[in-house]
Amino acid sequence: MREKECNILAISGSLRRSSSNKALMKAAILLAPIHMNFTVYEELNSLPHFNPDLDVEEGPIAVQDFRGKLRAADGLLICTPEYGNGVPGVLKNALDWVVSSAELMNKPAAIITASPSPRGGDKAMESLLLTLNMIHAEVSEGATLMIPHIGLKLNAQGEITDEDTKQAVQALLRKLHTTCEEKQAL
Repeated sequence: MREKECNILAISGSLRRSSSNKALMKAAILLAPIHMNFTVYEELNSLPHFNPDLDVEEGPIAVQDFRGKLRAADGLLICTPEYGNGVPGVLKNALDWVVSSAELMNKPAAIITASPSPRGGDKAMESLLLTLNMIHAEVSEGATLMIPHIGLKLNAQGEITDEDTKQAVQALLRKLHTTCEEKQAL
């Protein structure tokens, strides 16, 4: 059986230029199955603060663009750090913009949290799962990964140097691809 193409929107929860999570996301994309096509969403900083009064069909242009990219994607990959024991505000803000518009309803999603801490961003993962479950995104078993001590697992070029981490990322991406294929078959 021929594998189906899956279009994935990839989002880093960090705005920092030299973010280890951005580097990890780019490294993950290079490890993905050949039938996964990625669009990296780099406009988190352009989304206005969520305001229910602006949450209308003709809302802000940046929000319309974000929602359109989510609609066009077969799945979502989020790679994020943990800030203040939770999801970075800019990522939470982006998700708040799609609570009422349903772009993520039943859409396959995979989450990677990576942190220099030994807990690997567990609070960010917990918070993201609460939000994604509330908006009915499909985060399957095997589609989450917490990576502790991220600074020890990437080299200066942003490549994953830890073999266990590399294998875990590949397994997560295979799971995301399989879930996207299953959705397409429905």
